[in-house]
Amino acid sequence: MTDQARFELFSYWRTSATYRVRVALNLKGVTAQEHNIDIDQGEQRSAAFLKINPMGAIPALIDREEGASPSPLTQSTAILEFLDETYPSPPLLPAGAHARARVRSLAAMLAGDTHPMITPRVKKYLTTAGKFNDADWRAWQTHWFTTGLQALEQRLASEPGTGTYCHGDQVTMADICLASILVVMRVFKIEVADIPTVDRIMASCKKLAAFAKADPRHQVGAPPA
Repeated sequence: MTDQARFELFSYWRTSATYRVRVALNLKGVTAQEHNIDIDQGEQRSAAFLKINPMGAIPALIDREEGASPSPLTQSTAILEFLDETYPSPPLLPAGAHARARVRSLAAMLAGDTHPMITPRVKKYLTTAGKFNDADWRAWQTHWFTTGLQALEQRLASEPGTGTYCHGDQVTMADICLASILVVMRVFKIEVADIPTVDRIMASCKKLAAFAKADPRHQVGAPPA
């Protein structure tokens, strides 16, 4: 079975979590058939998609090698680890228990602590039950992006494990998660100051084809530049 036939990715052009999976697929040289789920139109809450992911969250990955009724894989970091175990080269986690824990910790600061604060379901709640207007929502986004990235900057600038990338001189899950936050910030036209180490690492990532190909602006459904 070819990779194209093996994987189906339920995605949307601008989601941070989908971007992570796209970068990992690109790094591994694996393709997937994508199905666009328009979260701006609420398609993630459709009965059909809720059968795939009851959380109504993007992305979801289906591995057709698992049989006629495969269980969808959800949660982007879990998908990254699945891809890393299925396609070990190049590795997304370094050797050594402490190094792997550090990378997972950095990734969790972004995918687990920062990104969930600015997702569409949070926006929907805040703009309905919380009565947020557009300015309130933008201030909320800016606050959490700034909080997360400046905390990450402090670690990256002070810890000896940092190299060309978040950990050493090879791309890891931490870099994928970092880039996923920064590309979505660009979509929202939000900037965070005083993060020179973060900016340096992102500049290195942007030079790699795997990251450039995953850019939200290059995906099906993205608005014209």
